[in-house]
Amino acid sequence: MKTDFTGISDFQAAFVAAARRDDANCQRARQRNSQLTKPQGALGRLEDLAIWYAGWRGTDRPRIVAPQVIVFAGNHGVAARGVSAFPPEVTVQMVANFETGGAAINQLAELFGAKMSVHSLDLDRPTADFTAAPAMSHEELLSALQTGWDAVDPASDVLVTGEMGIGNTTPAAAICCALWGGTVVEWVGRGTGVDDAGLARKRDVVAEGLALHQSRDPLEVLRCLGGREIAAMTGAIARARVLHIPVILDGFICCAAASVLAKLAPEGLDHCVAGHVSAETAHPALVQHLGKEPLLSLGLRLGEGSGAALALGVLQGAIACHSGMATFAEAGVAGG
Repeated sequence: MKTDFTGISDFQAAFVAAARRDDANCQRARQRNSQLTKPQGALGRLEDLAIWYAGWRGTDRPRIVAPQVIVFAGNHGVAARGVSAFPPEVTVQMVANFETGGAAINQLAELFGAKMSVHSLDLDRPTADFTAAPAMSHEELLSALQTGWDAVDPASDVLVTGEMGIGNTTPAAAICCALWGGTVVEWVGRGTGVDDAGLARKRDVVAEGLALHQSRDPLEVLRCLGGREIAAMTGAIARARVLHIPVILDGFICCAAASVLAKLAPEGLDHCVAGHVSAETAHPALVQHLGKEPLLSLGLRLGEGSGAALALGVLQGAIACHSGMATFAEAGVAGG
């Protein structure tokens, strides 16, 4: 059923009211795991992953048959401050690359059997420079949240959200600093590879934005310091929870979007796992704030959902073993 939000409070209410995981199915999945033809704990974190996934999918013997990857793209007014190693035109060019199947995320989505879609959010109209004004109006934030919400296919059974937006590690760092505290230096990294002068500019820009926008309400932080593609990711991750669709979080920007939900509800990210820890400076600290243990650590810093898409293979392996293996009784093996 489609939900059309008339205000940001509607979005918040829908998310906060979302049902929690089915603990009874978790317990049944745990019992099944204890009977599989392997020593207890022999599959390590794969066992925990399978039990977690089962709790959200409403069955103790789930399958992954319809994974979804969504890439959101947006442009940022703050990019004009020289915070990225690439010009804003690259966002449009990369969207075209996604649409023709030429990007890394296209290869990974295809490899793991995921349906992929790309959603561009007003690329010809960047957000405002948040050092001078809120990045988005209330209407613009609501529109971006709605785009993300509507992009989730209710028939999907696991979700990966990715992004493209030149300069977007700057708003991501500003969001994280506002929501989690700490210093600007701790949160601002090199992103696409800025030099020392670019890093200093990024730090100054984030500090200016934080000084101008004092509210620490999660959705207001997103509005004032974020970007359309970041807000769309927030909307998509929230909708997935409502639909009981597990989410694999990607890197720094995705986790910044998820942080908004973590602050809206104490258990707001129980339906999520961290796919990987990226090479972006502050991502290890961010996943710790989210209470997640990354599945992979490969030094990635591409974005696009690429690290989470790789982790999709790990989750598929966990579910294949959990649901496909025989129990001791079924196999006629002693020791069960």
